[in-house]
Amino acid sequence: MTRRLLKSFTYAFNGIYAFIITGGNIHLHLIAGLSVITAGFYYKATKIEWAILIVCIGLVIAAEAINTSIEKLTDIVSPDFNKEAGKIKDIAAAAVLILAIMATIVAIIIFYPYCCK
Repeated sequence: MTRRLLKSFTYAFNGIYAFIITGGNIHLHLIAGLSVITAGFYYKATKIEWAILIVCIGLVIAAEAINTSIEKLTDIVSPDFNKEAGKIKDIAAAAVLILAIMATIVAIIIFYPYCCK
């Protein structure tokens, strides 16, 4: 059981590595996340604010991972141009965009009182 569990963690960490190396917009999301973390330290965010910010960062990055995997799988299943395959990829990208917009709004709500009083 322990050996199997360790193996599953190895696969997950391999996935994180592959995602960071080959993922689409992960670098943009990582930079945005690090900027939010920096702002949190600078403005001395409360524990609740930290929790909300970390959840938002995690959701956007996880959504980008899912989007990237959907795009890669779609490319394997449908290597030639396919209008429906394109829609699938667009919908997955839309999920990331929706979460990124939501996370941006949350960051504005949290940091606006600190920087724009």
